[in-house]
Parts: sequence; C-alpha cells; structure tokens
Amino acid sequence: MKTPQFKELEGRSPQFFILMIVLAAIAAVGIYSAFLMHHEGHIITGMTNRIVWGTPHVFAVFLIVAASGALNVASIASVFGRKIYKPLSPLSMVLSLTILVGGLMILILDLGRPEHLIDVPLTQFFYNSMPSRWSQSVFGWNMILYTGFMGIVLVYLWFTLERRFNKYTKAAGLFAFVWRLALTTGTGLIFGFLVARPGYDAAMLAPMFIVLSFAYGLAFFCLMLIPAYSWSGRELGDAIVNRMKTLLGIFVAAGLYFVFTFYIAKAYSADAAQGVISFLLFGDNNYSTAFWFGQVLLGGIVPIALTLLPWFKSRGALIIASIAVILGGLSQMYVTIIGTQAYPMPLFPGKVVESVTNDGGIAPYSASIYEILLGLGGIAVAILLAVFAMNVLRILPASLADKDTDPHHTAS
Repeated sequence: MKTPQFKELEGRSPQFFILMIVLAAIAAVGIYSAFLMHHEGHIITGMTNRIVWGTPHVFAVFLIVAASGALNVASIASVFGRKIYKPLSPLSMVLSLTILVGGLMILILDLGRPEHLIDVPLTQFFYNSMPSRWSQSVFGWNMILYTGFMGIVLVYLWFTLERRFNKYTKAAGLFAFVWRLALTTGTGLIFGFLVARPGYDAAMLAPMFIVLSFAYGLAFFCLMLIPAYSWSGRELGDAIVNRMKTLLGIFVAAGLYFVFTFYIAKAYSADAAQGVISFLLFGDNNYSTAFWFGQVLLGGIVPIALTLLPWFKSRGALIIASIAVILGGLSQMYVTIIGTQAYPMPLFPGKVVESVTNDGGIAPYSASIYEILLGLGGIAVAILLAVFAMNVLRILPASLADKDTDPHHTAS
C-alpha cells in the first residue's frame, strides 16, 4: 500500500466557478430568509406557540447529527486501524466541521437575535454551569459539546496533516471518537429528556441518534468524494467505493432497527405515548406519510437495496442511495421534531381537554418558503466550505486507485 500524495483541487474550470456561485447564491438566499423572519417576525413562518421548532430545526438537527457521522471514516482509520480508509481521513474531518458549521448557522439564525451569539450563550452557560443546575441543562451540555467538537477535530486534522505530529494521530482520533459519541448523545437527549412530550421522553433516542449519524454522515461523505474525483479526473478505485457502499447499507439497516425498536417500545408504554405513536405512524396526516414513504421506504428500504443487493454495482447506485438516505433523514427529523410537537401534550392524563384556543387538538403546521430556504442555505454553506477547503488545502489524495489503496490488490 503506497503512501498517499495529497493535492488540492485545481478549481480553475468554469464548472468549478459555477458550482461555487450557485452554492453561494443558495447560502445568501437562506441568510436573507433568516433576515426576513427576524425583521417581520415568525408570523411569516408556519411556526406557532405550539410548534416552536419548525423546519429550520429539522435541517439543523439533521446536519448536526450528520456532522458526527461524517467523522466516521477518519475514526475507522485511526481508531480501528483500517488502513485503506487512512487517505480519506482529512476529508472526513473537514466535512464533519463544515457540516456542523452549516447546522449551527441554521440554529443560530432560526432562534433569532444572532447579534447576541456571544453574550447570551456565555451567560446561559455560566448560569447553567452552577453545581445545582448544570446537570439539568442539556442545552448547557451542548454548548460544550459543539464547540469542543470543532476544537478537537481541528487538532485531529492538524496532527494528521503535519508529519511531525503523526504519532499523536491515534490518540487524537480516539479522543475525537469518544467526543463525537457524546455530542450525538447530547443531541438525542435534547428530546429524550423532554418528559412533557410523550413522543420524546426516552433515553433510547441517544443511541438511536448515534446509529443514524453513521448513515447520514457517510451519505454526505460519498456525495462529496465521488463527484470530487470524477470531476477532477482523479482515479477512484472500486475497493474503497465498494467498502463504503456496504457500510452505508449496514448503517441504514441498523438505523431502521433502532427506529422500529423505539416505536415498538413506545407503543407498549403509557396511554399518552400510545396515542402519539398511533398519530405519527397510522394517522391520516402528512407525518405518517413522511414516516412510511420518506423515512422507511426512501430513506431505508431503497438505499439498503441499492447498496447490499448484488444487482446494483454501479457508482450511480451509491450516489442515488446516498441522496435517498439524506432525504429519508430529513423525513425522520420532520416526523420526530415537528410531528411530536403537533400532538397535544397530556395536561390532564385520562381526561379530554377542549377550549377555544384549540388546547387538546392537533396543532396545524405548514412550512413556509422562508424556513425551507434557510435550511437549504445551511446545507449550501456546509458544501461550499467543504469545496473551498478542498481547493486550498491538501486533503485529497492525488489517486485512490486500487493499486494505491488496497493491500490485497493484484494487477490483472
């Protein structure tokens, strides 16, 4: 197995500049949409006092979870010693950083008052860090987890690219691996600790988010790696592609297992939880449609078939499977985040609650164009930063041909 020679993308073709301009335009439209929501108020969105986490949160949480999973390729190389993935480690680290930045951008702009980005989080952090309170604030945990993840991955990337510090790469990779598990756990527990919502209120959301992150992050990685090598004329061997294809199918199947186990466990719990599960899975609403057709069919069965069945061997199948995983992941977050909010909270268990303010009824929600554009803007920022990094940093091997990466390759 040869030592990889890293080289940045040329970035001089008209196609490259068109791609960057399109991504920048989508990002700018997303930021402008956030400005309009800030200026006009959330009245122009589909959110209400009952649906307080809308479509931007769907995109944001999805990207944050995917950012953790994007680091999986680097973790497999340094922590688990799979040398064939080592040349892909720098791209894996950069992509995890840019996806996290895109997700946090959406989150900050959607919550409002981005000018208070520094003082409010710090104030809340120190307030929630008091011994009597810190253990009760998942948001306080995530302040540390998100910023810590970025710092740790940057050090991990530095040790990987700088040969003088290569001997510390395994230790940095192990630390980053443990931290990313903590990050995704914290994200899952934002919902898992909400006892007032029977559709959340389950510690199982933490491991479920971890497994889902593997699939989401690897799907993003494949969608960046294959076009980058195809459009730049670099050789990408079947050895790496086939391994990632199999891994993606396994991760998606594991994610489906956790999802169904979660809903089955909820169905066997208290009456309130049974009601929301029936609403989400078997109701005459768009949440049930998003679950069965978006999450299960498009995001589960289709990519499993395209990656694990022997009839689909082309790289196009992997690209389609990766797109399906991302769309299915967004459907998953839509059902989990918005659908659970739409179902009424059990204010008085065992009683029917009715009022002129629609308490006790299903909360209506329809995403506005501003919310959707903000979410797409965050994805565009993540991709734009990743492409820019590939253009200015030497994080892509000049060749990933089988003869350069696969120790078991024999010339035919």
